[in-house]
Amino acid sequence: MGSTRLRFRFLIVILEVICVGVSGFAHAKDETVNLTLKQVLCMAVERNLEVKAELFSPAMYEAEIRKNRGIYDPTMTLSTIYQQATTQPASSLLAGASISRQKNYQANAGIKQFVPSGGTVGLSFNNLWNRNNSDSSRGFLNEYWQSDLMLTYTQPLLKNFGRETTESVISVAVNNKEASLDQFRSKLMDVVTRSRIAYYTLYSLKENLEAKRIALALARKILEDTKGRVRAGVLPAMEILNAEYGVAAREKELIDAEKSMRDQMDVVRFLLQIDGSPDVRPIDPPIRDEYPVDENEAISRALVMRPDLRSLRTNLKTAELQTRVAQNRMMPELDFVGSAALTGLGSDYGHDLEKIGSADNPVWSVGLHLTYPIGNRDAKNTLIKSRLNSEQIRVHLKNLEDTIRNEIKIAVRGIRTSYLQLDVADRGLAYAEERLRAYVKKNEVGLATTKEVVDVQNDLVAAKANQIKAQTEYTIAIGQLWKATGEVLEREGITLNGKEADALYDSISR
Repeated sequence: MGSTRLRFRFLIVILEVICVGVSGFAHAKDETVNLTLKQVLCMAVERNLEVKAELFSPAMYEAEIRKNRGIYDPTMTLSTIYQQATTQPASSLLAGASISRQKNYQANAGIKQFVPSGGTVGLSFNNLWNRNNSDSSRGFLNEYWQSDLMLTYTQPLLKNFGRETTESVISVAVNNKEASLDQFRSKLMDVVTRSRIAYYTLYSLKENLEAKRIALALARKILEDTKGRVRAGVLPAMEILNAEYGVAAREKELIDAEKSMRDQMDVVRFLLQIDGSPDVRPIDPPIRDEYPVDENEAISRALVMRPDLRSLRTNLKTAELQTRVAQNRMMPELDFVGSAALTGLGSDYGHDLEKIGSADNPVWSVGLHLTYPIGNRDAKNTLIKSRLNSEQIRVHLKNLEDTIRNEIKIAVRGIRTSYLQLDVADRGLAYAEERLRAYVKKNEVGLATTKEVVDVQNDLVAAKANQIKAQTEYTIAIGQLWKATGEVLEREGITLNGKEADALYDSISR
């Protein structure tokens, strides 16, 4: 039952953050389902298990942040003890002193708290009741209360001094959460890009299937026309074989196209976790308009927006913080220690408290405590390791920046090349259609054989396939650039408010 509630709460988080404004999706099994790209992206993000799993990491770091902030939680102590003792003083063996009998009762309370400077402040209230068999005629109290109200403060002056060192564990957890949110964003970008490619691939395969059906219908018409002209004695009988070969070739292409389309539809259904076997029909066509792109501007955007780059920069920030903390912990421990107390003593508890309230018997002290490790190899090598880690991350960062620049160049080149190929494919299709019309007319008057017509039709089928492929590759190339620059989520209207992990944390903590 708890697992069901968790899944429901998680679904609410994803839907509220990512799928705002997208209409609900429902379908009966085995019917045709028309899907826009927006719906596909929303469904993929909502249902993808990789995305769900990735969001738990920043949520766990949120728990780590709140746990580490607990260093500032006050700590209260309460203690009580009763003691009864019967002792024989050493002097009694020589002078015949009486046996000492005492009863003690202690009740103490205290509270202490860590402060941002690295120090600790404490307040304690201690109470002691004592009864003994002392000789009261000699000025000794044989029953009394003794109490004190004490304020203490300890402040590191060298090692562990300062807010940065004190809150280093909190800062590291905050940075880790920030980096994990960028990793979550990277996972979203990957899922969105894969879903986008799957969507337009299915669209192109459906277009290709329809083109193959039209080609088969045309081949069958050529066959019927050829049979008619053979019966009329205009063409020799062998032309029927050429026409039938053309039909058989078109039928094979149709079967292959049907299989490819069905395979891709299964990929989409699996990606979207769609139950049953509905006929998924993409309705958003690929992009055909020229997409202007400036390579330098794209590189600049990528160096700012890429979540993997931001995550690595955050890791560098964490490593540099840990280096500064390690540098601080190379110093010896020199602590300032101070205390001040109001004390009381009385034959009864009320008189004892009156003495404390009068502040007639104050006690205070100040001092320094020095600890100096000989050799200090632990701290030295911790610092060296931290510096090495920082340098390693800087190298990774430089490598990633160079990789991003290269990815942008490839993506920009891909867009420009794909757009040129799209224009070439459009012109090639137009020429192929015109050639087929011309050869059909020539065939009708006996100036072209059926085999020549079939060959020209093959060229038309290839030209149509090239056009479908070109427009799909152009659209995919644009998406690859968006992924390379880190802006694919914004381009597709998917927004993150940065509170996704907090919402998941809150849903678990209730």
